[in-house]
Amino acid sequence: MADIKENFENANDKIEKAQDKLEQGIVQAKKDMPNVTPQPPGFHTQSTAHELKSRLDWGEPALTILDVRDREAFNARHIMGAQSMELSGLVDRAKSSLESNRDIYVYGENDAQTAEAAQMLRSAGFTRVSELKGGLYAFEDIHGSIEGTSTAGEELSAGAYNVFDRLKEYKEDTDKQKSMK
Repeated sequence: MADIKENFENANDKIEKAQDKLEQGIVQAKKDMPNVTPQPPGFHTQSTAHELKSRLDWGEPALTILDVRDREAFNARHIMGAQSMELSGLVDRAKSSLESNRDIYVYGENDAQTAEAAQMLRSAGFTRVSELKGGLYAFEDIHGSIEGTSTAGEELSAGAYNVFDRLKEYKEDTDKQKSMK
């Protein structure tokens, strides 16, 4: 009986040592291969259209896009998924519908209106507010997804709605660029 107990204890020691060795190996592997997993772009208080589009392309649901232009301009054209919150009632509407630590990207008619809206939100206690430099026009220039009544006649590609198709379109564009060289 003592032999069985001693064998059991030896087996437990070997298992514990193997587990420790495995954990050390994992830690070392992570050190040897940093940043293997791609990371979405970080948050900045002033963002470019490329940064916002990258976060959207990454599929991050933890952000809100606010359009502070008047309702008519919003209805005509806005970034896909943006919420309309006119400058006049911005703080009250934001406080009633958004978390104060939510990532908020705001854009207006121009950079001055965008900065004013961002400052109003920050003063109201919102901690993660980013000004979208160039606003709607900059986002549209890089082929970001736009919606509204003035886009009715435009054909949107499948990539505007689906990551798989977006990657397929990216590969096709890359192949075209390579063939032109």
